[in-house]
Order: sequence, then C-alpha cells, then structure tokens
Amino acid sequence: MSCKYCSAPVKQHAKYCGGCGKAIQQSKHGIESKSVQLVIAFYLTFLLYSIIAFFIYKEDEITLQTEIIIESIFIVLTLFFSFFDFKKILALYNVKYISWQSMIFGIVFPIFTAIVVYIFVEEINSLLFDESDNIFYEYAAYNYPLFWALLFTVIFPPIFEELAFRGFLFNQLRNFANPWVTIIATAFIFALVHFSFLSILWIFPFGMVLGYLRYRYKTLWLGMLVHFIQNLLVLMIDYYYFQNDPFKDLFL
Repeated sequence: MSCKYCSAPVKQHAKYCGGCGKAIQQSKHGIESKSVQLVIAFYLTFLLYSIIAFFIYKEDEITLQTEIIIESIFIVLTLFFSFFDFKKILALYNVKYISWQSMIFGIVFPIFTAIVVYIFVEEINSLLFDESDNIFYEYAAYNYPLFWALLFTVIFPPIFEELAFRGFLFNQLRNFANPWVTIIATAFIFALVHFSFLSILWIFPFGMVLGYLRYRYKTLWLGMLVHFIQNLLVLMIDYYYFQNDPFKDLFL
C-alpha cells in the first residue's frame, strides 16, 4: 500500500503518511474489514462476560463488592470498545433530530412496555417455575438497597448499554450492513448477552425499537430515555410488592 500523494509506502492501518504527512484515507474494504473484526471481538468479549456473570449471579448470596466489580467490568469494556469509534459515538449525543412526537413516544412507549413485560414475565415465571422474578430481593440485604437497585438497574444500563449496543456496535455494523440488518443484529446480541430465555422473548423486540430510534433520529438520548423509564417503572413495581411482602424481613 502506498500514499496516493507521494507514493511512499505506508502500513495497512496507518492514519498518516510518513513521507508527506498527509492523512491516509482508508478504502471501503479496509473499513469494512476492521469493523467486522471489531464486531466479532465485541461479541465474543461480552458473551464471555455474560457467561461468567451468569454463573456468579447463580450463587445464593452476592456481596455488594462483587456486584460493583461485575458492573465496573461492563463499564470498562464498554468504554474500551467505544474508544475505537470515539468521534462518531460522541456525535450521537445530540438532540437536533429529536421531534416532540418522538419525545412523547419515548415517554409513553416504556410505560406501556413496562406494564406488559412485568405481567408477562410474572405469569411465565408462575407457570413454569412457580416463583417470582422480583429483582428488588437481590438488593434487599444491602445497606441502602433502593439506592443500589436504582444505580445498577436504572442508571447504569441506559447509559452504558445504549453506548455499547446502539453506539459502538450499531456504528460498526453500519459500516458493512444495511440499517435493518444492523437493527436486528444489535437487538439480537443485546438480548443474547442478558443470558435469560425469558428476557430474550421481550428484550429482542425492545432492542429493535431502541435500534430504530437510534437509526431514525441519529441520537442515543431517545433510547436512553426509553430504557431509563422502562427499568425505573419495573423496579418501582418490584419495590412496591417487596414493601408489601409480609415475609420481606427474611431477605434483610
């Protein structure tokens, strides 16, 4: 490979020519090849992370320190991959394409999905496993359980899951796939890394909506809003039922 300005030889992934100093524009094939490699690396990394986290969470008691470590690893991995596409991801934190109609949808849609998903998951759990899926019980034994539950289920996921899946992964897939393939693929991987059969049934279509919002409005803010309201409402419903559980002291 050589520089088109001075014909000096340059390395395959060089950004600037060592001879004349001008920027090297990568070919479309080179960009696609790099994106495919990054997508594979992303998928394998987060799949391995999800498998390890799944078996850790299967333990009877998870300490707060363990929870913090697991969440911190996810954040570090997300930031690490995002570094490879920093400028394009940063451009997604804009509001110029957001309309008032999209804002209304961003508020109403998660209210609807939170109620439907909560009823659906509870019914399936009751029928198949004869148990409740109340997530608040996982935090009940911690000091300030509501704070930690809000942080780990309501604050962090909208910020870092949207950055990982609708930010980095979406951008890389768009370098070699059409919009609908990208939306479906990001939704599928998003559901898969949650490592739960029941979750896949609703997280996949939920992820498709988030992917469409990212594509249609060229921003991460709408997806973050939908994700935040959805998780907040589900947690608040779980918290309400926990507070009214006559046996809740057994989990403290």
